[in-house]
Amino acid sequence: MDLVGSELRATPDVYPLAFDAEQDSVYFVRLDRGRYEAASFLDQRVIGPGDQGGWAPWSAVRPAAAPLAGDSDFIFHVGHVGSTLLARLLGLSDRVFSLREPGALRTIAALAGDLQTPESLLSEAAFDERRDVLLRLWARTYAPAQRALIKATSMVGEIAPMLLQHAASSRALLVTVAPEVYMATILGGPASRVELRAMAQSRLRRLHRRIGEPLWRLHAMSEGELVAMSWAAEMAGLVEAAERFPGRVAWLDFERFLERPEAGLVAGLQRLHGEASPADLRRMLNSPLFGRYAKGLEHAYDANLRRQVLDQARREHAATLAAGRDWLQRAAAASPVVARSLSAAPG
Repeated sequence: MDLVGSELRATPDVYPLAFDAEQDSVYFVRLDRGRYEAASFLDQRVIGPGDQGGWAPWSAVRPAAAPLAGDSDFIFHVGHVGSTLLARLLGLSDRVFSLREPGALRTIAALAGDLQTPESLLSEAAFDERRDVLLRLWARTYAPAQRALIKATSMVGEIAPMLLQHAASSRALLVTVAPEVYMATILGGPASRVELRAMAQSRLRRLHRRIGEPLWRLHAMSEGELVAMSWAAEMAGLVEAAERFPGRVAWLDFERFLERPEAGLVAGLQRLHGEASPADLRRMLNSPLFGRYAKGLEHAYDANLRRQVLDQARREHAATLAAGRDWLQRAAAASPVVARSLSAAPG
């Protein structure tokens, strides 16, 4: 497999699956257009039996990608808010090449958090170079009329302002829900409650870094406080992006989107491309995706089932939700970062 030859510049088929900062190398795997369209996650989960792939040193990747140019658009979100459904629907447009959750972008976000520490594996200049080259690789499309749309993992929202700053033509959709809806969503699923605890340390660390001082102790926080803190941590980067680049982003409340999907799709397409063609809208609104679970299309899932799950979570976890709401009010009084997130939240 020619990892860094002319094919790298000509087609997205040679996909940068992973970046290893310690070895300073990129793992490429061969995909095709159908694989991109099917994948919910463009990380190790996309690899299948017999796939061709291999590592290439950065010293070879950098010059091979040097002629590439172009920016991508983004979907940033707080997690569990229908961003995969939105990315799949928008990907039905002939003008959109949808990439869902590139794994190497999560690595870039993690490395960005270490940049100001003595333990950073990369200098700022080296980090900037690797981020920008990977972004140019993700910006490749299969047709000249297409523009890449990267649906990031929720943690990548932490660096949304950085990504928009360094990609001057990029636009972004910021997908969220009201804190109470987010908390009920997480509490309504056993797997998401496990994820809540697994991600709590990194989220609190990120929130404290933004605030500039440690205000809470993880071991002392209840589940309700953890889920509220998680919303605040994931929301903070989106709020900064909206404050710094108001003309290049659009908020989308997923609850309102489910009530009026056409209005949400029109707003999204207009922000990304300046217009929403009737043909694109018909294709999206008539899509069977509305009745499926977007991360696993084999499973049925629709707005009614989502509503049932939320209502059940509200009944079963009323005290936990109340603790989360109380924590948010106290946190907003203690921190302008949390206060701005609450102000930006859907009403």
